[in-house]
Amino acid sequence: MGASSSTEQPASAEQRELENIAASTGALPLLQKSFSNLSDPQTNAISVQTLQQCFHLCYEDPVCESQQKPESFPRLLDHLGSSIVDLFFLSEKGGINWLGFLGGYVKCCGRMPTSMSLNILLRIFAMAVKKLGLSSNLEFEPDDADCKINGSLLPSDLLLLLWMCWAMLWNVRTLKSSERKGNLLLLDINHLVLSAVVACAEVDSSFDLWNCDIVGLDVQLPVGKFLNWAITTAPILSDCLTQYVNRRLQISVLAEDEAGSSESISGDMSPNASQALLLTRGRAWAISLAPRSTITEEILKLCFSADIVGTDENLLYRSSTHGKGLNRFWSNVEGYHGPLLVLISANSEDAYQDNNKARKWIIGALTQQGFENKDTFYGSLGNLYAISPIFHVFSPSGKEKNYVYSHLHPTGRVYESHPKPVGIAFGGTTTNERVFLDEDFAKLTVRHHAMDKTYQPGSLIPNQGFLPVEASISEVEVWGLGGKTAKEVQDSYKKREELFTKQRRKVDLKTFATWDDSPEKMMMDMMGDPNRVQREDR
Repeated sequence: MGASSSTEQPASAEQRELENIAASTGALPLLQKSFSNLSDPQTNAISVQTLQQCFHLCYEDPVCESQQKPESFPRLLDHLGSSIVDLFFLSEKGGINWLGFLGGYVKCCGRMPTSMSLNILLRIFAMAVKKLGLSSNLEFEPDDADCKINGSLLPSDLLLLLWMCWAMLWNVRTLKSSERKGNLLLLDINHLVLSAVVACAEVDSSFDLWNCDIVGLDVQLPVGKFLNWAITTAPILSDCLTQYVNRRLQISVLAEDEAGSSESISGDMSPNASQALLLTRGRAWAISLAPRSTITEEILKLCFSADIVGTDENLLYRSSTHGKGLNRFWSNVEGYHGPLLVLISANSEDAYQDNNKARKWIIGALTQQGFENKDTFYGSLGNLYAISPIFHVFSPSGKEKNYVYSHLHPTGRVYESHPKPVGIAFGGTTTNERVFLDEDFAKLTVRHHAMDKTYQPGSLIPNQGFLPVEASISEVEVWGLGGKTAKEVQDSYKKREELFTKQRRKVDLKTFATWDDSPEKMMMDMMGDPNRVQREDR
């Protein structure tokens, strides 16, 4: 092990530096144990074949949610482990010694800027593609410490790259043993690929986002623009590599029954298992790739749930199930004090009349707190999302704080000369909201980003112009992302409200001393002669 070798002879300055860097990531104890377990006691080094087998990933027949399923992807995963080892772990005659093992880990999983970690991910992908025998338009400068990359990606290349990242994350969270056997569910992530295509390539307004063949799309995505897109839209994409390497090293150390907590997926693995919901696994993963926040882990739990359709603990409201309208919505979300994800599916009323079903789009909003009945905007943080057919994140701009607006009809009949809008809104100002749902959940209004200074600018829906867009709502979902604690608090709140309602409906006749004081006599007197003059007792 590295620690024992350092006691035999004084550690070099390079070794101490690498150990300090590894210690800063918290992985040094794991590296020492895994090196001791994988290395040959005689040579005190790990053979290249042993380390490649440690990082080997194999799924023979993945299940795919989308219609695009490149046949080369399973074979691409076969070369993942060898690509990681060949790129970063330097081997000498006897194998990979402690210094080479430390250096390789620091190079691929050490603390570094997001752009550099994405570069490393692209290098691994390009190496795996090369080993597979396919061509790649990516070019690297081998002597450059910053790993500069030139060239471009095809949409099909990006699809394979994203699936490779997903496969590593899936393996980390689902497998407990080192046998590397199991099923792989490939997500429908066309919305992520199209997001990069629109951001990186020059496409005209006639580009059909709904009926686009990702695999056959011949559009070049310059790698520089792709990195800018990834940093903005999916900055934690490269975290899957660090998690995968750490998990593989952990499995090499611990026994099968002690390999840490992993999620067992034994539910419905069919491609249509989660397609009935607006929040599919692919869309949930895209949201989780946005800048890291408190809801990242809760979103990932939905990605790896055995049956996302039956996850009623997180699905607080669904208009097709609970009924449309603000009152139905409020009865299901009231009392929930935690982050909420709102998804809205709609289609423009006057566009694509011949094919409304295929032209639907989905937008979303994330709030960091529960809804409140107010006639003003409120909130501390939040995001807006274009979900489908193209994905994009609109984070807070920092200029204003009009994150959420949720206003019900006032309970008392009070005259208002200028009544406030009744409905739910995100961004903008009162009467000029960026996103507004009316009280019947029938019409959705989406305005231009010029009306909003709370969220970043950009189009929420395809081909959005400057004029407001009014759309017919087909479905609304609200997902609670506050964990079990927030749900338990809401359940106790609902039980308490039900108890108060029952108490208010009951009339205890024992509290009335005589017949003259009872409500029954009062009603009978009013029915007999409501205009009868009565003497008032003073």
